[in-house]
Amino acid sequence: MAAVSGGGESGADGGSSGEEDAGGSAGESRYRAACRACGVTPASSLLRRTVGPVLSLRHRGLGPRGAKALALSLMVDTSILMLDLSDNWLQGEGAAAIAEMLKENCYISAVDLSDNKLGIEGAKAFSAMLLENTTIVSLQLSGNEFDDHAAKYLADALTANSKVEILDLSYNKFGDKAGEILGMAIAENIGLKELKISWNHFHSQAAAALAKGLGANIYLKVLDVSYNGFGNSGAAALGQALKANNVLEELNVSNNRISVEGALHIAGGLKENKSLKRLNMTRNPMQSEGCCGVLKALQANSGTGIEILDLPPFLWSPKKRCKLKSY
Repeated sequence: MAAVSGGGESGADGGSSGEEDAGGSAGESRYRAACRACGVTPASSLLRRTVGPVLSLRHRGLGPRGAKALALSLMVDTSILMLDLSDNWLQGEGAAAIAEMLKENCYISAVDLSDNKLGIEGAKAFSAMLLENTTIVSLQLSGNEFDDHAAKYLADALTANSKVEILDLSYNKFGDKAGEILGMAIAENIGLKELKISWNHFHSQAAAALAKGLGANIYLKVLDVSYNGFGNSGAAALGQALKANNVLEELNVSNNRISVEGALHIAGGLKENKSLKRLNMTRNPMQSEGCCGVLKALQANSGTGIEILDLPPFLWSPKKRCKLKSY
């Protein structure tokens, strides 16, 4: 969609006071000139925003040309610190324009390009940008149809970039090959603190590689791998990683087809781990035996840091109960 209308839901275009920064009249003039150059209609929601460090243009149908116009106007902007362009059908072409802008702009530190169908071209563009940009600390790229081929480019950026602290790659199409590639990048990364890779297609092979990367990483504090297919072999790899890693504080492995066997493997890691504070294992067929195994492991670890533990509902049997020591 090349043109952007002045319509939209009330409040969705960030009209609230202090939410968005117009960059003054100069910023508006730059944007209007860029729109003329790109042959698109200016987004009215952008023109009427109030002063603030956040520019939010979610669900505005900017399209590739609208993204180009916006990117041109933001090249020299010094007021916007957070940019949210989620769900704008930017595709690879629009992503390339935004990426080129971010090579020049050294003020924007948080970017959300979720749900934009960026594909492999978008992955290439953002990987190249992250090799140069030293300002971005939070990057949301969920729901962009990234597959195993795109993973290579993103992994290159992960390996080289040490500034991004929060990265969301959930709701993509990564498979086992991507898991292997990203696992190696996680092992080498020295800046990432929070990584979300939920709702992908990681199975046992990918899980092993990701867990190996986690075991070697000494910076990552939050990892979300929920809604994948790690299974018991993946859980075994995670159990080993938890023995080696004493930095991770939050782990979400919900809905990963982890049964009793897998739960007991994770329990083995929990017996030794001292850093984990929050663990989510819900929506796994662990049964009461698996849940009890986890609880007993935590009880046996006098140095455990667990504060919040989410387990599947217990299916208690009157003959087989989870017997924990009381103090």
